[in-house]
Amino acid sequence: QVQLVESGGGLVQPGGSLRLSCAASGSFFVIYDMGWYRQAPGKQRELVAGFSSGGRTNYVDSVKGRFAISRDNSKKMVYLQMNSLKPEDTAVYYCNAKSTGLGLDYWGKGTLVTISS
Repeated sequence: QVQLVESGGGLVQPGGSLRLSCAASGSFFVIYDMGWYRQAPGKQRELVAGFSSGGRTNYVDSVKGRFAISRDNSKKMVYLQMNSLKPEDTAVYYCNAKSTGLGLDYWGKGTLVTISS
């Protein structure tokens, strides 16, 4: 069992930056593929950035060059550094931990990011 708690959301002006954090509790954090998803009003949830257990990262095209995902296995933390924020980045951001091999999939409750002047 893994519990995920996101923090760091808020209201930021366009062009600003935010750093989201995801604190995980539970065992065997290192085996999970971690990801940040977001869901904007009226839209489907989408994967923003992923950091696999093997160390690979991937990003949705719309955030490449602006967002960076990182993880600290010793602290059971995952981060999303978001720069050059745009109004279209406004969404609830969710942390996810997934182990496809074990059929496990955990979600945090989300943190709201609002980009507006």
